[in-house]
Amino acid sequence: MTVESKAKRKARAVRIMAILKKTYPNARIALNFNNPLELLVATILSAQCTDKRVNMVTEFLFEKYRTADAYAAADPHVFEDEIRTTGFFHNKTRSVIGAATRIAKEFKGKVPDTMEDLLTLPGVARKTANVVLSGAFGKSEGVVVDTHVSRVSQRLGLTERKDNAGDKIEADLKELVPRQDWIDAGNMMIWHGRMICTARRPKCAECPLNKLCPSAFKASDES
Repeated sequence: MTVESKAKRKARAVRIMAILKKTYPNARIALNFNNPLELLVATILSAQCTDKRVNMVTEFLFEKYRTADAYAAADPHVFEDEIRTTGFFHNKTRSVIGAATRIAKEFKGKVPDTMEDLLTLPGVARKTANVVLSGAFGKSEGVVVDTHVSRVSQRLGLTERKDNAGDKIEADLKELVPRQDWIDAGNMMIWHGRMICTARRPKCAECPLNKLCPSAFKASDES
């Protein structure tokens, strides 16, 4: 088996990004939001949950809770019931209320706009921080890596990392993708993972990347 050099992998990554841009010219975050706080809350709720379900829940939440102070003052038991259908509602309640409390006390009620500060918020890791920075502030401090991006980048051979290595996969992608494309890369790969490179029965015959993908027609179903 021929080992791909870093230079060739980077060149292939550039071609992949170009094709994805043509395929998903309007790729964007599927979560509904109007401001950084709403995006932060929606992203926390989206863990292990579909964006469609989150959008159904946040339609009510965003009307009731309009500030960090409002979330910080929420009754945890009531809030758990309000987000129950998103799953893992105990942990998500702690994260949302905890993050809002810190935002209210330490950041004057404004969601911080740096990676360093966002990572100080309860329940916020790099994936959530990258979503907020890119979606709410237009900042490219990294590449959003969720389950779709992990799967797609692994199948495309853009990383050799295994599952549950989001930060390491992000580091690999940042080496291959120009910084100006970091925001688009995450969004496009998420859409590609939803539409074509699905966990079960990937649509390799329809994939515009199949000639650049070492896993084309060989990817096995994943749970």
